[in-house]
Amino acid sequence: MSLVYVFFADGFEEVEALTAVDLLRRAGEDVRMVSVMGRKAVTGSHNISVECDMVFEEIGKTADMLVLPGGLPGTDHLREHRELAQLLTEQYQDGRYVAAICAAPSVFAGLGFLENRKATSYPGCVDASRCGSYVEDPVAVDGNVITSRGVGTAIPFALALIEALESRAEAEKIAASIVYR
Repeated sequence: MSLVYVFFADGFEEVEALTAVDLLRRAGEDVRMVSVMGRKAVTGSHNISVECDMVFEEIGKTADMLVLPGGLPGTDHLREHRELAQLLTEQYQDGRYVAAICAAPSVFAGLGFLENRKATSYPGCVDASRCGSYVEDPVAVDGNVITSRGVGTAIPFALALIEALESRAEAEKIAASIVYR
C-alpha cells in the first residue's frame, strides 16, 4: 500500500480531485485528502464542498505520490503555497511521484519539473516551451512526473496513477470494476 497525498484548495476541480481519490482508494492505496487552506473544509470551483482528511500542517510521513487537481482558482492557491512548493520539489528531486491534471501542471512548469520531459495540461495552461515535449495525449507519464489534460481525462489519469504505484494489471482490474471502456 502506497501513501498518496491529494492537495485541495478552494476552487479545485471536483471531478479531477475526487476521481483520483476514489480510484486510488479502490486500488487499496492510503490516500489522504489534504487542504492547503488552513481548514479541512474546502469548496470546489462548482460550489461542491468537501471535508479533507487533514490540513497541510498535519502532514507527517513522506508520501509515495503527491497529486494536484486542477481548477481555478484552486491551482492558483496551490501555486502560491510556499510549503507545498518545497514539498513538491523535495518529492521530485527524490525521484518519487508527482502528478497533476488540468491547470495544475502549470505549477510543475513553474518549479522546473517539466524541462526535458513529456507533459500535457489543459489547453493553454502550460507553455510548450517549458516542456521537453508537450503532447496532447490524455495522460503523459515521464519518469516520476505524471500529467493529464482535464475533467475528460480524469479516469485515465487516475488509472495511470494506479499503474505507476501498483501495476498495469491492477489498473486494468480497477478499470473493469468501474466498467471503463
